[in-house]
Amino acid sequence: MYTIQSWTCIFLIICSMQSVCHCCDWIRHHYGHLSAEYLSLLDQMGGDITKQNAPVLFPTSLYRHIDDAEVKDKVRFLKETIYQITKLFDGNMKSVTWDKKNLDDFLNILERQLENLNSCVSPAMKPERRLKHYFKKLNRKVLRKMNYSAQAWELIRKETKRHLQRLDILAGQMY
Repeated sequence: MYTIQSWTCIFLIICSMQSVCHCCDWIRHHYGHLSAEYLSLLDQMGGDITKQNAPVLFPTSLYRHIDDAEVKDKVRFLKETIYQITKLFDGNMKSVTWDKKNLDDFLNILERQLENLNSCVSPAMKPERRLKHYFKKLNRKVLRKMNYSAQAWELIRKETKRHLQRLDILAGQMY
């Protein structure tokens, strides 16, 4: 015989599974489409992507580590990375010479992607500290140190593209 507590437990497990399933379906059927849209807009908003390297090394080891993680951790990583990217683009953009409409569309689609991923991740799950640290360093050593110049924003655009492309690969490997 089941107690109220065990029924509550079973209910929470089923809800959690349905949420994960809904999330899996959303990632499988919509993530790639939105990703293709914002990657295209990222290319269209300015000229050629700079060849200059950022003074902060791309966190390749984090991506290698997350490749072997469980699906829930991969989803959390997708969400956290997109969240950190949106925070970067919330800075002083006065010097940016990008196409304003493409920039706005890019940010809106990124926000939409974030909203959907937020519904897939438990608020109790802690963000990846190393990822958060990387983006703080990118903000400090590129945007702030270069005084939010057009050149700094071009480096951010380049790094953003690298992250979004890598996230696209990660999402594609999930299912």
